[in-house]
Amino acid sequence: MIVVMSTLFVIVIVGYMAGKLGYMGGEFDRKLSSLVINWTCPALILSSAMTGELPDRRFILPLLAISVVTYLVLTGVAFWLPRFLTRRKDDEGVVGFAMMFGNVGFMGYPVVASIFGHEAVFYAAVLNVVNTFAVFTVGTILVTGKGEVEGPHFQKKVLYSTPMLSAYLTMLIVALEIDDIPACISQPLTMIGDITVPAALLIIGSSMSQLPLRALMGNATVYITTVMRLVVVPVAMYFLCLLLGFDPYVVNINTVVIAMPVATYGTILCLKYNRDTSLMAEVTFITTLLSMITIPLLVMMF
Repeated sequence: MIVVMSTLFVIVIVGYMAGKLGYMGGEFDRKLSSLVINWTCPALILSSAMTGELPDRRFILPLLAISVVTYLVLTGVAFWLPRFLTRRKDDEGVVGFAMMFGNVGFMGYPVVASIFGHEAVFYAAVLNVVNTFAVFTVGTILVTGKGEVEGPHFQKKVLYSTPMLSAYLTMLIVALEIDDIPACISQPLTMIGDITVPAALLIIGSSMSQLPLRALMGNATVYITTVMRLVVVPVAMYFLCLLLGFDPYVVNINTVVIAMPVATYGTILCLKYNRDTSLMAEVTFITTLLSMITIPLLVMMF
């Protein structure tokens, strides 16, 4: 586990250096991010059901159920707890978002694949269906100040984005036990999907290199939120889900997914609704950095 996370961390450092030296950053990062989200990540999800033995379809409903339970609980936490963690009223929504949403798309899939095997990407994709819906509904309300922005917060097209469509299709493949997909389809998808892990980590490193020095230091609110996101929330949900009777394997994957650093969607939503991005960027950076330590520790504990 330490070797796996060290490997991922080295790639992040390479991305950081590439950003500092001018090889990455700006328009290049935006285009590469779009490629990862819309092309290589969907290929990774689809290929998770095309690498020999199919993922167990019996886990689909339990994964959806545990994800619904997780985000219902975290919604309550995100609206209630931040008032005790920060003195600034304007920061409560950002703190709530940071505690509730992990970076499943960029960090979750690579880490889950590294820990549980390539087929487990499918299980993470099932969990991400509920996560994505919650980000653009509850997450938007948190960032915008509980409904201050006029107009609909949730755009239905999110449910039909390329990653979501690939998750739906992969669930269908597994549910119908389709295991005779031609190699001319599965092998290119696997090769394209393999780009996701290094590309996503390089982008994370590059984005860190663009932050000012002050963001690297953090403050009390940032570190309290970081502890909640990386330690308290995943550990609490782990024991709660076990107590509710979910399969330990499902609980383990769900725990790793919600132990990810803060979702990059937070910064995107702040920019979209003209909110200050400083706190969101800082807590995203610190959680991404420290997750290289906390995730291996959590995995070894469980």
